[in-house]
Amino acid sequence: MDNESDTVPGAKPRTGKGKVAKVEEGPFLKPHIFTITVPKIDGGTNLLVKLKWSQKLMYHGGQFTLNVPFKFPEYVTPAGKKIPKHEKIQLTVNSCPGTEILSKTTSHLLKERYRQAGKSVFFYDSDVLSWSSSDISFAYTMSSNDTSGAVLLSSPPLLDVDRREMFSCYLFPGNKQSRKFFKREVVFVVDISGSMKGKLLEETKNALFAALTKLDPEDLFNVIAFNGETYLFASSLEPATATTVENATQWISLNFLAGGGTNILLPLNQAIEMFSDSRNSIPIIFLVTDGADKDERHICDVMKSQFTDRKDVFPRIYTLGIGMFCNHYFLRKLSILGRGHYDAATDVADSIDACFGALFARASSIFLANIAFENLDQIDELEVFPSEIPDLSSESPLVVSGRYRGTFPETLKVKGFLPDMSNFSVDLSVQEAKDIPIGKMLAKQEIELLTAEAWYSDRKELKEKIANMSIEYSIISEYTNVVLLETERMKITADPAAGRRASSKVNDVKTEEPTPRKILVLRNNGLGFGNLTATEENIVPGFSAPKPPEAGDAYIKGASRCCSWLCNHRCCWCCMGVCSRMNNECANLMTQVCGALACLGCYSCCDSCTGQEG
Repeated sequence: MDNESDTVPGAKPRTGKGKVAKVEEGPFLKPHIFTITVPKIDGGTNLLVKLKWSQKLMYHGGQFTLNVPFKFPEYVTPAGKKIPKHEKIQLTVNSCPGTEILSKTTSHLLKERYRQAGKSVFFYDSDVLSWSSSDISFAYTMSSNDTSGAVLLSSPPLLDVDRREMFSCYLFPGNKQSRKFFKREVVFVVDISGSMKGKLLEETKNALFAALTKLDPEDLFNVIAFNGETYLFASSLEPATATTVENATQWISLNFLAGGGTNILLPLNQAIEMFSDSRNSIPIIFLVTDGADKDERHICDVMKSQFTDRKDVFPRIYTLGIGMFCNHYFLRKLSILGRGHYDAATDVADSIDACFGALFARASSIFLANIAFENLDQIDELEVFPSEIPDLSSESPLVVSGRYRGTFPETLKVKGFLPDMSNFSVDLSVQEAKDIPIGKMLAKQEIELLTAEAWYSDRKELKEKIANMSIEYSIISEYTNVVLLETERMKITADPAAGRRASSKVNDVKTEEPTPRKILVLRNNGLGFGNLTATEENIVPGFSAPKPPEAGDAYIKGASRCCSWLCNHRCCWCCMGVCSRMNNECANLMTQVCGALACLGCYSCCDSCTGQEG
């Protein structure tokens, strides 16, 4: 019997002969962790697993870094058995036309196989004694010191619901060391509602302390804490001198006390009123929250109106959402309206400081503002993602994509202005994206940006478009569910009556026919549109109201208690070595013993290793 299973995002699961199970909890654990259960297999079976995912390159100090999980713990190899091991890595880097890759550092012995215009291919192929103990890390810089970039054009895929042509425009900040940045006026708007209590608030305070120390004395700042009310460090913006920063640190320590509800509009309005009309500074609102607000669309309307009234440099809004109870698409929409950026610290235990620091570093190093495209007269229809182009920072390249109808110019002119108020323009070469899958590269960003707009406008046709894009590119969205399809192919006889006889002829013709498919609809794995109930009840992100345990949960809890008692809290990892030396008879006996002890949940972890000898 062969088992075939597919994971397909779909707006509506197809029925037919298969049985549709109820919506269940899927394999989604965290935004960066997925798990899948391997069915029971015989020892010595080879498993082929194909993984596809997309991720952003890290960028810091003019250097791009790619990190790919490639670390295999020792227990995945059965002890005492010699199994041939072979590792192969191929890495293709598509660079900006007119530039080349420099200063390559890598964790594995990647050698450059060949180089073409705008493309380099690196390769590693080796027999090894043990699997890799480190992740793949590849870092490189670009040869250009000045701001550079290019535009890639592509036709939509055959089944794409949007038949308009696609483009991707990217700007690299370059490695120029003498670059000047805009003076900063920043107001930190921080949620101190009841759900921020404990470690959440402490992590946020520590990240805020670190950000304050990175301000220059000529910068201006203020801090607004909010729940149902607002609490201001000062009535106006203060210079970031050492004394003022120290006073702010002490004020934060005394006044950041978790409690109350969530009202986001009041502190945002107070922050905007503090900014001056100076053109040589970039006013920044840095919003941090873990909760939802019942008036989120109204907040967007108010901010949009505020920005329309300011002709020169209106306030930039940078938003950081903590946990899964805030409306991440509201926060993304706010950042789009304010030409800022958005990030999510969904792993509330570990990522607040990193996300806060990276987002503030990007906001603090702006050197090109009010970016716009010119010479697009021959384009009949243009849609840009995001709709408001953010500023260019030395801490991150700028990628803007879109759809259009008409004739794209051979050279795209991009303009903006610099910190000294001088005008800036650069001509970007335009070329066809031959081997670069523009559609797949841009799909995730477009789906996320369109979802923010669909939430704000509540347009049905936009939601349907997002669902179709999700199915086309196999990317999770808020308007689709993941569907697991399982087909079992079994050996049967050509004569239906032969299967009912006690014995069959040797020369009966055998064929394979699929049995009715089992269809499992998993819960939606998106970030969601916030949880007002959890926000009103001040539930801390990462925790939820207790629910009655299911039968499987009881076994797992029993496994934890039993095995922790037996192995002093080191059950799974300690048992790995023992299980890897078991023969089949011993494994069967161990299964029966563990079942009697209600410890099968822990043993299944060990069993998944002993079966995968390939």
